[in-house]
Amino acid sequence: MQRPLPVVVYDGECGFCSRWVRRWQSRVAGKVVFVPFQMRGVLERLGIAREDAARALQWIGSGGERAEGSEAVLRALGEDPGLRWLVALGRLPPLSLAASAVYRLVARNRGLAARVDWLLFGDSQEPPSYRRVHALYLRALGAVYLVAFTSLRSQLLGLYGSRGIRPIQRFLEGAKGALGKDAFTAFPTVFWLGASDRALRRVCFAGQLASVALMAGRAPKLCSAILWSGYQSFVAPGREFLSYQWDALLLESGFNSILLAPVRGIRDGKVPEVPGYGVLLMRLLNFRLQFGSGLSKLQSGDPAWRGLTACDTHFETQPLPSRLARRIHLAPPLVRKLMTAGTLALECGAPPLMFAPRRARHASFAASTALQGLISSTGNFGFFNLLTAVLGLWLLDDEALNRVLPRRVAGFEEEAPPSRLRRDLGRARRLGQLAVVLPLLALSVLEITGRVWRRGRLPAPLRWLDEKTVTFRLINSYGLFSVMTTSRPEIQLEGSDDGRSWREYRFKFKPGDPKGPPRWVAPHQPRLDWQLWFAAMGGAPQWFETLMARLLEGSPEVLALLAQNPFPKAPPRYVRAVLYDYRFERDGRGGAYWKRRLVGPYFPTARLAATDESGRRTAV
Repeated sequence: MQRPLPVVVYDGECGFCSRWVRRWQSRVAGKVVFVPFQMRGVLERLGIAREDAARALQWIGSGGERAEGSEAVLRALGEDPGLRWLVALGRLPPLSLAASAVYRLVARNRGLAARVDWLLFGDSQEPPSYRRVHALYLRALGAVYLVAFTSLRSQLLGLYGSRGIRPIQRFLEGAKGALGKDAFTAFPTVFWLGASDRALRRVCFAGQLASVALMAGRAPKLCSAILWSGYQSFVAPGREFLSYQWDALLLESGFNSILLAPVRGIRDGKVPEVPGYGVLLMRLLNFRLQFGSGLSKLQSGDPAWRGLTACDTHFETQPLPSRLARRIHLAPPLVRKLMTAGTLALECGAPPLMFAPRRARHASFAASTALQGLISSTGNFGFFNLLTAVLGLWLLDDEALNRVLPRRVAGFEEEAPPSRLRRDLGRARRLGQLAVVLPLLALSVLEITGRVWRRGRLPAPLRWLDEKTVTFRLINSYGLFSVMTTSRPEIQLEGSDDGRSWREYRFKFKPGDPKGPPRWVAPHQPRLDWQLWFAAMGGAPQWFETLMARLLEGSPEVLALLAQNPFPKAPPRYVRAVLYDYRFERDGRGGAYWKRRLVGPYFPTARLAATDESGRRTAV
């Protein structure tokens, strides 16, 4: 004989109660019966006093057990396997006390609660679904990977080839000689199998192909694994030129996608629902990225942020400004002060809303996306702004996407009811995901809380995991422009045949000719141009000497990174670097965008030395 279903008795005349019951019904349909206590004969048949039913939700289990209030809610939601982890969390002593207090507060103020509920959740009565969000996110992530690999491929041999500035093959040989077997774990990369120029190009091309396949929705888990391992292979030995926060962000996002991505193609109509812990993992990453950026500005002690003057210099001194940056730099001081205050408010105030009800989450998505749009319009930050906006998709849900996008955009179809075998495989897959996701969630929470409060000693298992995963960049710390630069030193490279007459090398995007307007190049990132911005802040870094040697050699791969080679027939006999101070030209006299002032020498006059014992030619 079939056991009776559990029964939940609620106040059918309470708008708040009725709305939430309809939401719960869609989660536990066929497993729990919901009836209003106003229905004739219900209270007498179930043996419930009318005042009890009017005061709080009542639960009557299939075995006759009873509960009310917040415990009745937990028992009802516990019938949904996908919510049992949340129910178990809600029964922990601190949270259970908080849940009871909130329930009593709502029960005493049902009219107000109904209005607040409408403001936060709207009219939606369906449980949030993220299947379409996941499908669209994977396609968009494939687009970001395509940009990253394509941008890198155009600079690959000049940066990392055998005649480049930082040859990967030579670096790995040195690392193996210094670290022995530990080098393989210190620098996880497929290039241990070979780092010839051809191998570098092949891995980059494989990344492009896998990106296109992921955009098309083909084999998302396999493509995500190929993309993550391929990009990791460049970042691990890439050093300065692949050390940006968006490189780490792409790796962290990519690894999370491997965990959550379905095995079958998105277009097969087999996209499973994303479990709650998967959505939480992606939102935590988004939160750490954006809140960490705001927090780092407040904690840095930089007077430019505390005095709301950061935007007075940022647009002029950032690495690669756009033309719009000059216009905003020349705006009234009050406008720039308001922009500084707005940046702090959005980066610190919007991220907590990522864990709020849906309308607040949507507001957080709109605010963060608008901020990224403003940043990208005034500066060139590679694929950072694009990737941040893509991560913001996890603040939405399928219902929100359905209102603005046609179904064919994500290539999403409803999943057919699973067979018993597929249900068993799904449970096994979720257990495997949990085994990896839960430690990542713990490390993610500890990373951001450790920045707010002093981070104590991690538990031994998490400390071991943290040490083992640091080289894979699974959990990273984020915080851009925490300290503002107030000047713009620029390095200018020069060559000469006689040591007296000097000709300038021109870069594609970095300021050089004062009449050359700033260019908008994102999402491509010219990594040499970027690193020269950092190098100008101090003494010449180690790689700079190699750059000068490559100019003396006339390396075609390195010269391809530049806009113009003043020595097309033969390389110069001498090279040097001088330092200028650049400022925006306020009135544009003579068609100039910049005005510059010579500061002095940066790198002394050098010529090509003999080959050293490692086979490397240097500038002396």
